[in-house]
Amino acid sequence: MEIAVYTFCVMYSPGPVNLLAFNAGLRGALLVLIGYCVGVGSAMLSVFVVLGYVGAAVVKTALLPYFALAGSAYILYLAYLVFTAPADWQASGPPGVQLRFREGYGLQLLNPKGWVLVLPVTTVMFPAADITGGAILVYGLLISLGAIGAPAASALLGRFAGRRITNRRVMAAANKTMAIVLVLVACSMVYDFVIATPAIAS
Repeated sequence: MEIAVYTFCVMYSPGPVNLLAFNAGLRGALLVLIGYCVGVGSAMLSVFVVLGYVGAAVVKTALLPYFALAGSAYILYLAYLVFTAPADWQASGPPGVQLRFREGYGLQLLNPKGWVLVLPVTTVMFPAADITGGAILVYGLLISLGAIGAPAASALLGRFAGRRITNRRVMAAANKTMAIVLVLVACSMVYDFVIATPAIAS
């Protein structure tokens, strides 16, 4: 039970993955998000397999700053696309702002918070619950399905809000606000995992 509560609270909290899904939902691009959501879940499962079977010793804490730098650069790139997207863009709009499987997989895989989420699960919670061997894959798959639902839920919330926004200027302002929030998220990741964590220098 504690594993489910812990992972649910972390996965469904605001973050770059869910913020981008919310923004896409705001524009009504729900169907094109299926691949994106599956990509997020697949990346989470990949992290579970690496940490669950290869071991946390391989993915050391010292590597997290590098994930943070790569992830932050990618988030800044996506923030630029959101900032410059036309206010009347829809699901059939420019491919540069579409969120597909590779965007979901890459963003989740490069997000150090995803690794931090899985680390205590595989190193502390799983052993305490006697979850070993094939059970690691089963539980990792179940949690990864929950990871698919997180951006999907954010997209639905965005769609709900988007139906009530008819003014083009309001939509443009929402784009720019979301882009600024993404920039702040990227800066926060750099501060938390690079500046405040001296491991990158060791």
